[in-house]
Amino acid sequence: MQLQRNALGRLVLTTDDGQVHEPVVPVRAFPIQAPQGQIALVGADGHEAAWVERLDDLAEADRALLLEELGLREFAPVIQRLVSVSAFATPTTWTVETDRGATRFVLKGEEDIRRLSRDVLLVLDSHGVPFLIRQPQRLDKHSRKLLDRFL
Repeated sequence: MQLQRNALGRLVLTTDDGQVHEPVVPVRAFPIQAPQGQIALVGADGHEAAWVERLDDLAEADRALLLEELGLREFAPVIQRLVSVSAFATPTTWTVETDRGATRFVLKGEEDIRRLSRDVLLVLDSHGVPFLIRQPQRLDKHSRKLLDRFL
């Protein structure tokens, strides 16, 4: 399997048997809980053209292209610190620091905070933008105190 970009910047997959699929779109099977594995490369017809069990199984150049494309498609900043909340009744404006910088968003309701696993929370802002909180128990004391009011 080999990946490259065409003149339009789209991913092109050439399989080991020589078939060319243009364009392909990578789709993670488990984007939050297992981001390093199980990625389908879906062709223009909506069917799976290839399956990647683990990113580490790919050549470095192919892995880099795939990660770049996934980065363009996926947007889920990780909240690292809660700076403030405007109120403890929803809707409320959260000011946070994420792995992509500081931002503010509106939380419409407590139901927009979902526990995906023991160590991962998904927070949806009023526009449907997902934010992740990984290992909420490891947040600083101030952040945990603010978050606990909504859980």
